[in-house]
Amino acid sequence: MKKNIISGILFCFITTISGNTAFADIPEEMPLTSASAELKSAMKKLWEDHLVYTRNYIISDLGNLGDKSKIAERLLQNQADIGDAIKPFYGDEAGNKLTSLLKEHIVIATKVVDAAKNNQKKDLAKARADWIKNGDAIASFLSSANPNWIKSEMKHMLGMHLELTTDEVVSRLNKNWAKDIAAYDAGHVHMFMFADELAKGIVKQFPDQFRDSTPIQVTNDTKGAQAPNYTTK
Repeated sequence: MKKNIISGILFCFITTISGNTAFADIPEEMPLTSASAELKSAMKKLWEDHLVYTRNYIISDLGNLGDKSKIAERLLQNQADIGDAIKPFYGDEAGNKLTSLLKEHIVIATKVVDAAKNNQKKDLAKARADWIKNGDAIASFLSSANPNWIKSEMKHMLGMHLELTTDEVVSRLNKNWAKDIAAYDAGHVHMFMFADELAKGIVKQFPDQFRDSTPIQVTNDTKGAQAPNYTTK
């Protein structure tokens, strides 16, 4: 598989990883450098694509549009891109494992959309249960790879992503356009927060890969950002 552009960016800043830095020796906060900023930007782009193409799929499927299969193809490629992006840190096996879990996440998502679209309540309940189980598996995988990615926090953030995505689907089906947009906006901010947590965890786990680059001033960051005031009612 060809290396994607984002992975190429990451490779510019990563040397061969010979071992993990002890979590106890890592400072709570580290200066933002050009390398860590590049990592944060790359992670945000990858996870924003995840969110955007998921929404595109929802709109296409519920609207019976002809581009659904192409969007699904692009969405699945995004999962491979995310897996490739962690390979410089955790190796090919871990990257492929994450891709597999994320592709399962997307496949289940299509089942959620189809079941909701066809008002198949039993199938929808089954798909949502499978979706939550898959989210827990992703959280477990991430926390096992990096001690800074706390399992309970990863599980909560992934669970919120599922909830907001489900609200998009249901809101569009009910033609509640305001709530649909609100769910997407909240999900967008939430996904940026998730991407930042992933990038921050990598920097903390492998500080030597980032501390020697040029420190930079933060001018526009999501640190301290909060999701829009969103309610599911």
